[in-house]
Order: sequence, then C-alpha cells, then structure tokens
Amino acid sequence: MIRTICLTALLFAFAGPASAHPGHEASGFLHPFTGIDHLLAMVGVGIWAALLAARKPLAALLVPAAFLAMMAIGAAAGFAGIKLPMVEAVILSSVFVFGGLIMAAVRLPSAAAMAVAGLFAFFHGYAHALEAPADGAGTYILGFLAATTLLQAAGLGLGWAALRVLGDMGLRALGGAVLAGGAFVLIAQ
Repeated sequence: MIRTICLTALLFAFAGPASAHPGHEASGFLHPFTGIDHLLAMVGVGIWAALLAARKPLAALLVPAAFLAMMAIGAAAGFAGIKLPMVEAVILSSVFVFGGLIMAAVRLPSAAAMAVAGLFAFFHGYAHALEAPADGAGTYILGFLAATTLLQAAGLGLGWAALRVLGDMGLRALGGAVLAGGAFVLIAQ
C-alpha cells in the first residue's frame, strides 16, 4: 500500500506542467517526459505488459514492441502531412484505457493487446512528429523512441515488482494510479 501511495504521489509530482506539450524545442528524448499524458500512457503500456506476461511471458516484449513500431508509423504519418482528428483526445483516452485495463486485470490475447497498444501508439507518434524541429527529424524520432522504451521498461519493472510483492491487487493499484493521473490531466486542462 505504501508503494502505491508513493507511486501516486510521484505521478502527481510529474503532473506539474499539466499542459500536454510545453516546450516544443525539447529534444526527441525529452519530449515524452514533457507531457504527463504521454508519460502515463507509456508507463501504463509497460505495466499492462507485465500483467499480460504473468501468463504469456512473450507479451512483455510483444506489446511494448508493437507500441514502438506503431509510434514510428504514426510519426511518419505526421511528417507526411496526413491530418488526423482529435489527436490529443485519443492520447488522453489512451491513459484511461491502459489504466482501466490494468485496474480490471484484463488479459487479452497477445495479438489483440498489440493491436490496442498499436492503435494508441499511432496517435502518440503522430503528435510527437507534429512537434519535431524542422531539421534533425531522424534524431528526434530516435530520441522519443528511446525515451518511450525507457518509460515502458520502467512500467514493466513496476508491474513485475507489484505482482511479486503485492500480487494482482498491487498491479491493479498501479492501474488506479494511472487512471488518477489521467483524471488530473483532464481536470487541469
């Protein structure tokens, strides 16, 4: 319980800059850390992958990898000038979906979980691309993909630790923390 409280406090501490993307001049690596919605979704993917991996170990790699691949494709769509509606709404909804999937301990088959993660990742990558600098886009993309990998790995580690120490209830509490962070972002907008 103390770990859950600490995690929740940490999530709210990061929520200080509640606007989704303050500072477009940030490097690609720093960009996912500048929007609490992105941070929560990416950590949420890792936590959900830990939940799925408890029964299907390969999900620990497949779901985050699908997220990264579709994020890169979404970035390509953004750079290509394709127009998508409601990008920020979909990104924020990804926080609620991942938090809810974790909290409800939903264990989809790996292919379905990859599709869910990939759908939301496309919009995350698209949003990152729209805020890329005019030059150095390749480095920018590699940077936000590296940061996403780290955030997903952090979520995976948190999920595994919660499962090991507190069981499903610990993991569900992390899902609740992701949901609470999403609610904070929604209220702060």
